[in-house]
Amino acid sequence: MKPKIKVLLIAEGTYPFNTGGVSTWAHDLCNRVRNSEYYLYSINAEVELEPKYTLSDSVRKVIQVPMWSPEEPFDCVDYDIKYSEILRAREFTSEAVIAASFVPNFKTFITHIYSEKHSPVTLNECFYKMWLFFQTHDYKVAMTSEAVWNVFCETLETVLPEAELRDMTLEDVTTAMRWIYRFLIPIAIDVPKADISHVTISGIAVLPALSLKYKYDTPILVTEHGVFIRERLIAISTADYSYFLKKMLIRFSECITRLVYYHASKITTVSKFNMAWERFYGADTAKISVIYNGVDHTFFKPVPKPEALNGIPTVVAAARIFDLKDIFTMIRTCAEVKKQLPTVRFLVYGNKDAVPEYTLECEALIDELGLEEHFFLKGFHSSPEKLYAEGDISILTSISEGFPYTVIESMSCGIPVVATDVGGVSEALDDTCGFICKPKDVAEIAEKVVQLLKNKSLRNWMGENARNKIIANFTIESFTSAFEKTYQDLHTDQNKIPKKYA
Repeated sequence: MKPKIKVLLIAEGTYPFNTGGVSTWAHDLCNRVRNSEYYLYSINAEVELEPKYTLSDSVRKVIQVPMWSPEEPFDCVDYDIKYSEILRAREFTSEAVIAASFVPNFKTFITHIYSEKHSPVTLNECFYKMWLFFQTHDYKVAMTSEAVWNVFCETLETVLPEAELRDMTLEDVTTAMRWIYRFLIPIAIDVPKADISHVTISGIAVLPALSLKYKYDTPILVTEHGVFIRERLIAISTADYSYFLKKMLIRFSECITRLVYYHASKITTVSKFNMAWERFYGADTAKISVIYNGVDHTFFKPVPKPEALNGIPTVVAAARIFDLKDIFTMIRTCAEVKKQLPTVRFLVYGNKDAVPEYTLECEALIDELGLEEHFFLKGFHSSPEKLYAEGDISILTSISEGFPYTVIESMSCGIPVVATDVGGVSEALDDTCGFICKPKDVAEIAEKVVQLLKNKSLRNWMGENARNKIIANFTIESFTSAFEKTYQDLHTDQNKIPKKYA
């Protein structure tokens, strides 16, 4: 029997401690791919005590990095490092050593963030030397040193225009340095040897993969879901940050994205939509292939609507409550639909704690529009296969997506979908299965919802077409076999070349 391929699966804010589409995808990998075993590397905000999923036997270990915890990761997570080694690293990390061996590379990195043209070769050299430094020196001592703070401030003075320097505040600079400190933490944490690093987002999740690349020349597989850089640009543009902080975040994110694509041995993307963004940020087209998300059609299948909801026009959604899902538009759509269907209900299932302040704003809008008896934020649903049967139709109002599970799961259950035209939605959904609308267009979305809720024969026809399309194109079996082949090809190719980082 062949030994299984060891995969370091690296996630940020998702599997196995949070639910959502990426977590569903990762859970399917860990449960269904037969030629591999997994070491999960989970970058979280804070220490997580229990996974949200029952992990399969193929998961050998879970490593978590609480990047925004008040305590340092080394102080609250056991990384199998002797305390004597931690103390030795701290002793070696003197101001003189920091100034001589770390500061020059850090300065080059900060300078390059603000360069007009990002060079992945230069970026890689910086990250390699910083990684090398933290193999024997202490991260906290170095990154909080006077030498690093001084060079950060001095570099900003040389790279920023005079007008931006005048508007910049001390709070801006300290916040930026604090962010960079947090962003780079994973580069200082050792990871177990693996045959493949599988990165689930083209952001800082690449840092542990770089550690293996630098140490063992481990190939990096990148799977793009909602296109990290696109979603970062959307989030940053609407954030309540100063111009200085927005610019720094955008430039930093663009640098990391280019570094991810530079190092990727293979890029799998969940939709064709993503490919243009990947090419724009330097991805080699020859390395990109589409592997659509798959659904178990024997599990997600048509079942009767619950008796308690019979006769009530019902719209169901599976969505975490945060801004990219644009729940505001969904709420406003409900208000418009209610004008024609006074008993309508919208049932929204998904984590309400992802962005608590956004949830509060949604609840306030529900109250403002008088929808307390019509729009319900129901929280997490433990049986997703039963969720869709509660609705006559399902809805998605996102402003950004990859290839959303809520669409293909709904289709598999024979429930037609009204969705916004984002990401790969139109690669699964067509006018025989539901309706595709412009993002944020409340009038158009509401019109299509009303049309379907009022026409049972149209719903039945679209629901049957939707299920047939899933069985023909988007099964879990095709998803599984595609990743088994991708892993095997990468592992085989890697064994043909010398084990030396170049």
